[in-house]
Amino acid sequence: MKYRGQYPKDWNVSLLDDVTSRASGHTPNKNHPEYWNGGIKWVSLADSPKLDTGLIAQTDKEISRDGLKHSSAVLLPKGTVIISRDAGVGKSAVLAEEMAVSQHFIAWKCDGPNQLHNWFLYNWLQLNKPEFERQAIGSTIKTIGLPFFKRIKIAHPTYEEQRRIAEILSTWDQAIETTEKLIANAEAQKKALMQQLLTGKKRLPGFRGKWATYALKSLSSQSNKNSFIDGDWIESPHIKDKGIRLIQTGNIGVGHFKNETKKYISQESFEELKCKEVFPGDILICRLADPAGRSSIVPQLPEKLITSVDVTIFRTDTKIVDPAFLLHQLNQQSFLNNVSSRCGGSTRSRIARSELGKIKIELPEKAEQSAIAKVLDNVQKQILAAQQELLNLRKEKAALMQQLLTGKRRVKIEEPSP
Repeated sequence: MKYRGQYPKDWNVSLLDDVTSRASGHTPNKNHPEYWNGGIKWVSLADSPKLDTGLIAQTDKEISRDGLKHSSAVLLPKGTVIISRDAGVGKSAVLAEEMAVSQHFIAWKCDGPNQLHNWFLYNWLQLNKPEFERQAIGSTIKTIGLPFFKRIKIAHPTYEEQRRIAEILSTWDQAIETTEKLIANAEAQKKALMQQLLTGKKRLPGFRGKWATYALKSLSSQSNKNSFIDGDWIESPHIKDKGIRLIQTGNIGVGHFKNETKKYISQESFEELKCKEVFPGDILICRLADPAGRSSIVPQLPEKLITSVDVTIFRTDTKIVDPAFLLHQLNQQSFLNNVSSRCGGSTRSRIARSELGKIKIELPEKAEQSAIAKVLDNVQKQILAAQQELLNLRKEKAALMQQLLTGKRRVKIEEPSP
């Protein structure tokens, strides 16, 4: 990695090896069971999902003292900064306690105030993660060779300013963590409510009638022949940058519409292929994994709309069913599991529309459906608001990291009292 950028004159530019103590890891011989499960936490590629979240406190596997003794693995102190150089290249963490790591990781020990602050280094690694990803090479598993790490340079202020920068970024991490917990709690609340309200185990006040069972297709509008039909076969030559919006399988989330990716076809292609128009309020059910059966309601969009052949267009009989309630029914785990059990295909798992239409749905009277949907929608609004707040916090932290870790924005260091 070549050193780039302009930094304040009072910052130093150092080889990372000169301001830290670099170490690597190893895997004890798996043919010796006595080398394993000995209480020493050992970070491996299996722990990749735990990285990029600050501290790593738990590991998938443990090794023993004998495993350390008879391998090149070393016991690294609490506070050591690690980075993955193989699968999950560039993902990093700080050890919450003494641990060892596999050979897939590089570790840096930051020992004292004359060297690098470990949380300053962790945030610097996070900021420069795209560069680490670019350095990885390989046809099957990409990796960064060890010589690369000997050449890394880092720009850094005094240790005290590093510490202050780390403290500031930590407050953002705490806000992010709090918001993540809020989202997790709201999602757990919604899941519990869905399990009770969508099965009739819990009834809202004022509702007592029996629920009725319907085949899914029978809930489609009887006045429209295109009320339960698949989208159109659109091939690559028809895809354009503007025109009639093509809703693809990737736009369909579990209960929500994903508007990030946008593809189009021309009016000429629409007419030539005799495409079926999709309208706001239609329910789109994706017949492809993952997961098959997920669905969303088409929102109000400014374009004329169509969808792809692996998506079923579902227009409900509004005399029988509230579309918002049905959407919750379709996206609960029991329905998705039912769809999955009916899927087939040698290359991509999908459910046939005929099979999809046979799945049984239980419904209360429409008034109760609407009341239940309102309760669940309110919880979903809280989740969406928290998710947007989380996105904003992450963007703000990323911008702040860019300024603080390059010296474009300086922090005030309090002078010691005389």
